[in-house]
Amino acid sequence: MRIIDGAGQWASPPPGTANDWVEHLRVPDLSVGTYCIPAGGVDDQSPHTEDEIYVVTGGRARIVTPDGDAEVGPGAVIFVPAGEEHRFVDVAEDLTLLVVFGPAYGSRATA
Repeated sequence: MRIIDGAGQWASPPPGTANDWVEHLRVPDLSVGTYCIPAGGVDDQSPHTEDEIYVVTGGRARIVTPDGDAEVGPGAVIFVPAGEEHRFVDVAEDLTLLVVFGPAYGSRATA
C-alpha cells in the first residue's frame, strides 16, 4: 500500500509555463499524476499513447473531443481512450485534475 500525498491538489504552474503536471506514482501498468490549468489558461497537451482517466478535483472547464464536448466540475470522471484528441477549454476556475494512465504515461510511445 502507498498513500499518494498531494495527488489531485492545486499547484500553481511554475513561472514561464502554462500548466503544471506532476507525476506522483509510476508502475508498469499505470501512473498517477496531477494536472493543473489556471483560470483562463490554455491546455496545450497532445493525444497520449495510453488510456487516461481524469477526475476533476477542483475548478470548472469544458472538455472537447472529436465526439463532442461537456462541461466538467468537481467530481466529474472522464475517460479518454489512447490516441484521442482532447483539450480542456473555457477554464472558468483553476482546474485541478487527478490523472490515471494505463499503462504508465509514455510507456507505449515509440522512439
